[in-house]
Amino acid sequence: MPDLSLQKEAKRLRIYIDESDRWRGKPLDAELLEVLRARGMAGATIFRGTAGFGAHSRIHTAQIEVLSIDLPIVIEVIDTPENIQSILEIVYPMVREGLITVEDVQIVKYTHRFLNLLPADRLVTEVMTTKVIALQPDVPVQQAWRKMLEHQLKVIPVVDRAGKVVGILTDEDLLERAGIQERLSIAIRMDAAEISQELRSLEESSLTIADVMTTPVVTIKDTDTLGVATSLMVKSALKRLPVTDKNGRLMGMLSRSDILRHVANSPVPIPASPLPTGAIRTVADVMSKTIPMVSQEDGLATIIEKFSITDSHRLIVVDLEGKAIGLISDSDVVARVQPAKRRSILDALKQMGKPPAGKETALDLMSPGPLTAPPSMPVSDAIKLMLTDTRKWITVVDGQGKPLGLVDRQRILEAIAVFDQNDRPAPNPE
Repeated sequence: MPDLSLQKEAKRLRIYIDESDRWRGKPLDAELLEVLRARGMAGATIFRGTAGFGAHSRIHTAQIEVLSIDLPIVIEVIDTPENIQSILEIVYPMVREGLITVEDVQIVKYTHRFLNLLPADRLVTEVMTTKVIALQPDVPVQQAWRKMLEHQLKVIPVVDRAGKVVGILTDEDLLERAGIQERLSIAIRMDAAEISQELRSLEESSLTIADVMTTPVVTIKDTDTLGVATSLMVKSALKRLPVTDKNGRLMGMLSRSDILRHVANSPVPIPASPLPTGAIRTVADVMSKTIPMVSQEDGLATIIEKFSITDSHRLIVVDLEGKAIGLISDSDVVARVQPAKRRSILDALKQMGKPPAGKETALDLMSPGPLTAPPSMPVSDAIKLMLTDTRKWITVVDGQGKPLGLVDRQRILEAIAVFDQNDRPAPNPE
C-alpha cells in the first residue's frame, strides 16, 4: 500500500450526514467508521455538530432548551489519492442523504505514538558527548592534522579564547584546502613512515585552522531538545553538531551515534492495535534500493570506477550468484594493495589519474561478512544491531542472501526524526 508517511500530497474525504441516518438498521456514522477501518485507511474522525440544517432545512441543535436527537455529523478521512478513490466506491452508495466532498491537502506530519522511537523531549545535554577536544583558530594546520590522527577525529570544533564556537574543522576541509592527500579513514591505515612524511610536508605550510575551517558553523543550544537537534541534523545533512550555552560557548558535541545509542537504550512501546497504513516499522520501509555494488571478480579499475560513479566510500561485494559476501571501502583498497601502488590509487580515487595495473580483485580486498538483515527486521532492532557491531551499513537481503536494499545511519536518523516532510533531504548513501 502507498506510504502516507513519505507522501506530501494527499486527499481529504468529508462525509456530511445526520445522527439519525441508518445503514441496515444501524447508525450510519458507526457503519462508515467500521468500513473505513476495515479497508485500512490511515485514520478517520467523527465530528458531531452543535447546530446546523440540511437539505430539508430542519434545524438541529445541541442546546439544552431544544435538545435534538438528529445532530449533524461530519466524518473526515485523510489518505493517499488512490485509497480515497477506492473507498469512495464503497461509501458512496451508503450515503443516501447527505454530502460527500473530496479536496487536496498537503501532509506536514503523519505519525503514530508507537512509531516515535526518538525520545524527542530529552535535552541534548542528556545525550551529548561532554569530553570534547577543541582547537583555536590560530593553530597551524600541521598540528590540527596531527591531533586528528592521534585521536582519530574526523571533526574538531574551533573555539576562540573565550570558548565560543567560531568554526568547525573536518578532514575534508584539510583535504580540500590544506593539501593533505587522503581522508582520515584512509590515513590511519597507512604506514607510519607515510604519515610522518605528510606531517613534515605540512610543517612548511603557513596556513592555520582559521584559513581552512568551515564557518559559520551550525550549532545547537544546550537548552534544546533531542527532537529539535535531530531535525536540524537531518535537514542540514550533518553527522555532528556542537552544543553551546546561551553565550555560544562550547558545551559538548552531539553525533548521530549519540542519538542512535540513546534510541537503542530506550524502551520500545508495544502497540495495542495494528499500526496505521504507511507506518515506518521495518528496514524495508526505510532502505535505499540503490546499492553501490561490485562483483567478487571485479578488478582495481572497476572498483575505483564504481567508487567514483556511486559517489560512495563503500561498496557491497556479491558472489557469482548475486549473494552479498563482503564490504569493500576505499580505505580497504589503499591499505591492502602493495605500498608502491598506494599513491596512484589515491590519485585515481580523487579522479586525478588511472589506477595501477594489478591482479587484485574485490574478493581479495574486501572485508568478508557484511552486516545483513531481512526486510522484516524492525527499525529499533536494526539500530541495536548497527551499534553492537559498530557498523555504518546494513545490507537488506532476501531469503537467498541477495541484496534488496541498503540502510545506513543517515536513513535511520531520517526515519526517526521529527521534522516537516517538505524539508526531507535527498537520500544519501553515506
